[in-house]
Amino acid sequence: FDTMVVPVCFTISTAEVGVVERFGKFTRLASPGLGCVILCVEDLVGRLSYRVQQLDVRVETKTLDNVFVTAVVSIQYQILQEKVYDAFYALSNPTQQITAHVYDVIRAELPNLELDSVFEAKEDLALTVKNALSETMTQYGYQILQVLITDLDPDQRVKNAMNEINSSKRLKFAVAERAEGEKILKVKSAEAEAEAKYLSGVGVAKQRKAIVDGLRTSIVDFSEGVKNTSSKDVMDLLLLTQYFDCIRDVGQENHCKTVFVPTSKAASDEMRQALIQAEATK
Repeated sequence: FDTMVVPVCFTISTAEVGVVERFGKFTRLASPGLGCVILCVEDLVGRLSYRVQQLDVRVETKTLDNVFVTAVVSIQYQILQEKVYDAFYALSNPTQQITAHVYDVIRAELPNLELDSVFEAKEDLALTVKNALSETMTQYGYQILQVLITDLDPDQRVKNAMNEINSSKRLKFAVAERAEGEKILKVKSAEAEAEAKYLSGVGVAKQRKAIVDGLRTSIVDFSEGVKNTSSKDVMDLLLLTQYFDCIRDVGQENHCKTVFVPTSKAASDEMRQALIQAEATK
């Protein structure tokens, strides 16, 4: 019998590789471009991509303080070109294998950490997952390039409680800062008031000294100009002059309600009697 070979053509895209079998047995890898197999003898049984792939795994587990958290772990992996045979024939479902390892590592590590520590240990957890996957998946022809924990999502009530705690801390800090500011203002105000009173006292002292000096000069001049006058006469005259000046100044003030009452008993009785009579005539 004459044997007739019938070729069947196929194409392999860039960054891919084809797996060819002959009568069910692996025979060769097909490179990118145009390829052929012999009809009924060879078969293109599969294609693998060298591109970087990403698998997102959602894992729900409990922390050390009994809070349930959903973690989203993103695994970026790639097939090793020198281990295409292992990548194709060793695992029937590589994504399922990767997912199982992620579940195992995350559920072993998170229960040892409290919720606040979980957020701080994201990088350490990701590194632990990467090391565990690399150790296992490399022998199957897969290279683990990067592992990222992209989300940590506790229960909504827990998040609300955490927000309340954070808000309370910030409010406490704000109150403390405001109180410190008010304290500084009061201290500065007291210092300014003390300084003002000191300066006012200095001014009053200087004013009184100037008055005393002026009175001394007036007494000396008056005694020298008017014969047979004593110092007491001069002082009485000066005090009377100041008394009239005071009455004039008070009378010139707007809305002045000051009343001068004599200090002697007889004058006080007369003033009292006059006020009673004025009230009786109303």
